[in-house]
Amino acid sequence: MRASQQQWFAKFLVGTSALSLMGMAQVAMAQEAPVEGEAAGDEIVVTGIRASLEASANIKREAQGVVDAISAEDIGKFPDTNLAESLQRITGVSIDRSNGEGSLVTVRGFGPEFNLVTLNGRQMPTALIGGGDNAPSSRSFDFDNLASEGIAAVEVYKSGRATMESGGIGSVINIRTPRPLDKPGMRGSLSAKAVYDSSRNEGNPVTPEISGIFSSTFADDTIGIMVAGSYQKRKASENVANVGWRDGYLGNENNWGSLAQPGTPRADNITNRPGPTDVYQVPQNASYDLNDINRERINGQAVLQFRPSDDLTATIDYIYSRNTVENRNSNVGVWFNHEDTSSAWTDGPVAGPIFYSELFAPPTGTPGPNALYGGKDLSYSGALTENRAENKSLGFNLEWNGPGGVTFELDAHHSTATVKPVNRFGSSMSLGNAVFGVRGQGINFENDLPVISYEMYPGIDPLDTSLITPTGNAFRNAYFRNRIDQVQLRGHYDHDSGFLDSIDFGVSYVDSKVRSAFGTIQNDDTWGGAGPASSIPDDIFSLVTLPDKFPGLAQPGMIESFYTFDFERMADLVEQNFQTCSNPATGSAIPGTCLANFNTDRRISEKTLAPYLQVATEFDLFQNPAHFVAGIRYETTDISSSALVPVPVTTTWVGDNEFNVVFSGDSDFTRFKGSYDNWLPAFDLDVSPMDNVKLRASYSHTITRPSYDLMQGGRTIDTLFRVGGGGGAQGNPGLIPYKSKNIDLSAEWYYARDSYISAGYFHKDVSNFISSTRIDSSAFGLTTPVGGPRWNAALADLGADATVAEIRQYIITNFPDTVTGNIINAAPGDPLVNFEITTPINSDQTASLNGWEFALQHSFWDTGFGVILNYTIVNGSATYDNAQPASVPQFALVGLSDSANAVLFYDKGPIQARVAWNWRDKFLFSSGPNPTYTEAYWQIDASASYEFMPGITGFVEAINLTGESQRKHMRHVNNVTFVSPGFARYAAGVRFSF
Repeated sequence: MRASQQQWFAKFLVGTSALSLMGMAQVAMAQEAPVEGEAAGDEIVVTGIRASLEASANIKREAQGVVDAISAEDIGKFPDTNLAESLQRITGVSIDRSNGEGSLVTVRGFGPEFNLVTLNGRQMPTALIGGGDNAPSSRSFDFDNLASEGIAAVEVYKSGRATMESGGIGSVINIRTPRPLDKPGMRGSLSAKAVYDSSRNEGNPVTPEISGIFSSTFADDTIGIMVAGSYQKRKASENVANVGWRDGYLGNENNWGSLAQPGTPRADNITNRPGPTDVYQVPQNASYDLNDINRERINGQAVLQFRPSDDLTATIDYIYSRNTVENRNSNVGVWFNHEDTSSAWTDGPVAGPIFYSELFAPPTGTPGPNALYGGKDLSYSGALTENRAENKSLGFNLEWNGPGGVTFELDAHHSTATVKPVNRFGSSMSLGNAVFGVRGQGINFENDLPVISYEMYPGIDPLDTSLITPTGNAFRNAYFRNRIDQVQLRGHYDHDSGFLDSIDFGVSYVDSKVRSAFGTIQNDDTWGGAGPASSIPDDIFSLVTLPDKFPGLAQPGMIESFYTFDFERMADLVEQNFQTCSNPATGSAIPGTCLANFNTDRRISEKTLAPYLQVATEFDLFQNPAHFVAGIRYETTDISSSALVPVPVTTTWVGDNEFNVVFSGDSDFTRFKGSYDNWLPAFDLDVSPMDNVKLRASYSHTITRPSYDLMQGGRTIDTLFRVGGGGGAQGNPGLIPYKSKNIDLSAEWYYARDSYISAGYFHKDVSNFISSTRIDSSAFGLTTPVGGPRWNAALADLGADATVAEIRQYIITNFPDTVTGNIINAAPGDPLVNFEITTPINSDQTASLNGWEFALQHSFWDTGFGVILNYTIVNGSATYDNAQPASVPQFALVGLSDSANAVLFYDKGPIQARVAWNWRDKFLFSSGPNPTYTEAYWQIDASASYEFMPGITGFVEAINLTGESQRKHMRHVNNVTFVSPGFARYAAGVRFSF
């Protein structure tokens, strides 16, 4: 945030807080004053924003434990068009954005995989495929799949509760949908809007959104039906500067990629070289990426209810969502060989690069449309990611209110979530092209945007389409399906009077099955050039400019322009010229398509039985009712995991530092089993020392289950390995869940019907963290030329200082019987490849997390104005030490950050308006050998509506009004990994309600 903006917000916060305190000083008057147009003593009926805030405050006030909520302002009218965008307004909740929209939710520093999402109290399957470039594995719920128009409320349960499904250490988020018999009569709404996304690089960015909901009751309100649907289409762009980094080195290390040691010839090219104990990272690659996104989302609901008597209600509901996302990527980029480099650095102990550059040997051959010549390349690549997430849920509920205060409820549902590609190529595909002849390239890191630049050798024009040569490609096919069958039997007993208030008891059975699969096909992995350039027609390329795609970030010296291409046409040419799909060198495809057959296929079954008992008591304290609730939930889970393990047969050397594992095409399933059980107690106490004041104390145990990839059976080997060896993974279905012991304290003052102030403290002790151990091992008898007879012969003739590229060329020239084309095959005498096999384990590491939550919701009498202010402070015991090299294992809590919201709203008469400011401080995004941090981010959203006549309302909305950009970095702020400019999104529409 810029200094002027910080000062503006500070003044805004102080001003609104002062006005709120003035309002609280006259709260008695505010509570007694009648609403305009009503006689004193009449019932006050509020609608719109204030109705939503009042309903949310009532949920918080009457809840057991610590709960926050957001309620719909009216049927079919949720406060935001995206559920995640609404949730970020709640104290302690922050979000991750995907393609400019809220997608995943973090609560009190715990990321999306630590938060369980339920729908009407039912555990829901997940459908998150990510980028489609590996086997999906996340349990995270993607809120982008659900439209908000059919949602009645979203409740965030921050403290544990015995009666609720387990799986969320951060929270359990329950999405409630409307039921027709809850509000008898006929009602509904229909809205249409046009959305303009200013991020779109080209084309018409105005897209439609249409939604409607209808609810009615019949036969003296004994039968109710509700139907809802929405259709949303969106066109957007996300332009990104990416930098990939090698591991963190110590200044005294002498490895491939590290800086030249003092006293060696190339050390003179280093300014302010990191000291022996300083840690630094060097760039491996960098690119400017233009991503054009097309999204189509369809949601539908249908509910049928039958209440033949006041004591019996039957409900059948069906919920459907389909979200199709297409991302077309075009990029220009460079790769470093780490040989003739120059660089400058900041001071340690964590040294950041100021610039990093490299010179290359001149090309061989003559440039021309039919020439394939050596030298370093400038990459012109493209990618297509296109997947569809489809969720279906069929549920049945039968509730019987028996005599004597006894209620029984039977609830069952069958739900599925599936994500898969929707084109003939796969989930995520990459096609590489290049212009060879780069003399030098570099990156300057002095600004927010890394400035990538290059210089070509004389006579080579990078904008000459006749020189663009096809290189490598990859067609990836990912699939994910989660099926959940759940049955719950719940009982409730209300005691009329005395110390005992109620008893809740029941049992839940969840049968969850997951299939996660992935496959890749490639040609000869010739990222060094498949050629010739003449195999690709010039008219397939289109010239685009870059600086205008990064407004507010662009810098002099950055790459000015590059060529994009028609992806489908290029993919067909790749098949025609190189038979990538019909006869790939790696993997195999479904005949007639480029859809790779799966070589990773994980099947996991989880069956959980969970009985529970909860006793609630009520007693007088401070002359007001107090409550103490004690509950216990027992869960036992059985896991069966199987994985398809591809069988590798040999290796090939395909590039300077690129080696491939070649698979036979055969594979087999290996199966493992695991089980665990947990006792999960929960205790809640609330007292009211005075009217409208509540003090709460809660203690609970909660769990979060491991991600699916960690539970796979079998061992997989990475397809690509390097001079130093390769990697692989082996799962562990015997992992037990993360477990947290939680303390929650809160004080709340509800000084008006829709106004309150609260402060809370939370503390979590988390154990059973999952870490990994690396096992150095050979695998399947695979060998490497590195250190073998041919390698040693090259060193003997060329000298110990020979580069990898020189050694490779020597072997191609002198050992032709072991070479196929430009590919070096395995040969007798080669040593075994060393693979670092990563295996997950439950460690003895523990961590504690604590923080404070402050919230104020205040309406200024009958003026229509109000504010919502909240601030969350989060601290953790396990932080990342950037000054340690990658070779030192570290354990750290990710996602921890302070956050804040400030909302100013107006709701009176026909006008509603709201301006919302949301801020999240810098946080650790990922740890492992090298950390990644997401830098502090804020954005302003605004909306306004006007009711022209009863039932007809026009509205406008703006998301990220000031176009704030996002940035990520690694150990040092100069180790930038991601920079993307922000753009505003606008919408305008009309809504008809009845």
